[in-house]
Amino acid sequence: MFQRSYLLLALLSSAVFTTACRNDMHNQPRYKPFAATAFFGDGRSARPSIPDTVARGQLHLDAARYTGKENSKDIDYFPIQITPGDLQRGQERFNIYCTPCHGRLGDGHGMVVSRGLRQPPSYHDARLRNAPVGHFFDVMTNGYGAMYSYASRVPVDDRWRIAAYIRALQMSQDPTPGIAAQAAKTNGGSQPGGRE
Repeated sequence: MFQRSYLLLALLSSAVFTTACRNDMHNQPRYKPFAATAFFGDGRSARPSIPDTVARGQLHLDAARYTGKENSKDIDYFPIQITPGDLQRGQERFNIYCTPCHGRLGDGHGMVVSRGLRQPPSYHDARLRNAPVGHFFDVMTNGYGAMYSYASRVPVDDRWRIAAYIRALQMSQDPTPGIAAQAAKTNGGSQPGGRE
């Protein structure tokens, strides 16, 4: 009986120890980047990039969409279609990224101003009301003055959605004459506010 339990214990312990020795893909042979190797004839461990190679998702053929400019001038149209859903997404992104400085109304009275930092311009100034939408995209992409670039934080299409929401903010604070009549005509004769 003692020999049988000893044999069973030995088999069990060897099974436990051998499972810990698996090395499937834990220790892979690999080359360190830029380290010398005999694998390739030129002694490199990696191949150089092929000239003019573009990474997947990085081929930006539409310059207006990705720079906000045509012929080095800010564009005055949206290179993507703006739907009500896009405008709502623009408002969400605006509230996240822009309101700390620019305020919810875009008047430049955000939280950072109350903490003593420099006040940004109001979107309702005549200069910014007349600025092409490409200007807002360019500022979000490259930064301007005290504002740093948001290119790494906000995707390209979201920057256009924010620019569309800025235009909506500008219109809401200072509507042009006849805009209500135009909206009523567009909505099929309904009155502003959705009531007939």
